Amino acid sequence: MVAQTQSREPGTPRHVAVIMDGNGRWAARRALPRHLGHRAGVKAVRATVEGCARRGVEALTLFAFSSENWGRPAEEVSKLMQLFVEAMEREVDELSRNGIRLRFIGDLSKLQPHLRDGVVDAEARTAGNDRMTVNVAMSYGGRWDIVGATRKLASAVAAGTLLPEAIDEASLARELALGDTPDPDLFIRTGGEQRISNFLLWNLAYRELNFCDCLWPDFNDAELERAFHHFAGRQRRFGLTTSQAFVV
Repeated sequence: MVAQTQSREPGTPRHVAVIMDGNGRWAARRALPRHLGHRAGVKAVRATVEGCARRGVEALTLFAFSSENWGRPAEEVSKLMQLFVEAMEREVDELSRNGIRLRFIGDLSKLQPHLRDGVVDAEARTAGNDRMTVNVAMSYGGRWDIVGATRKLASAVAAGTLLPEAIDEASLARELALGDTPDPDLFIRTGGEQRISNFLLWNLAYRELNFCDCLWPDFNDAELERAFHHFAGRQRRFGLTTSQAFVV
C-alpha cells in the first residue's frame, strides 16, 4: 500500500523521471531468463511509486518501453507486453485507492489492441486522482515526441491559425507528450550507464542527472533517498552565474 503523502519539503523534486535499466543483467547474473528480470523489476516500480508519493512528489515518469525496444527479440517483447497487462490488472485498483493518477505517453498505436484497451481503462479509472501522477512512457522516444510536436505546430501554420513567427520554446513545449506537466527536476538512471537514451530529450534540459550502479530490480527506498539527498545538495543555476543562482 502507498504510504500517506507528506507535504513536499524544500529540496524535494516536484517531478522525477526514471530510466529503469538493468533488468536483463540482473537476470543474467542469476542465470535466469531475461523476462524474469523484468518481473523482478515490478517490485522496484512499486517501491519507487510509494517512496515518491510519501515524500510529496507530484509527478513520476517511468521509461517502461522505448521506441527502439521494438527491435528486441520477439519473444522478449511479447513477454514484456504480457507483463504490462498483468501489472495493470494487478496494480490499478491499488493505485486508484491511494489517489494515484496513471497516464501513458508514447506511440500507443503500436501496442496490441488488448493492451491499448487496458491503457485506456487504467487512465479512465484513475483520471480523477490528484495525489501524484505516474506517467508511463511506452513505445516512447524523445525524438518521436519532438517530431510530433513540430508536426502539430506545422499543421496549425498550414491551417492559418498560427503565425510562424509566433512559434517559440513555450509553444513547442506545450505540444509535447508532457506539455501539461512541469519538466522533471531530477532524472535517475539505474544500471550504471550514463546516458539519457532518447528519453524526454526536450524536457531534460537543465535537469539534475543522477546515475546509480545498482540494477533496477535492486533499486529500493534507500537508493531513492540517496538520489533525493544528492538533488537537495545541488545548486541549480539554469545558465546563470553562481551569485545569481538560487537553490530550488
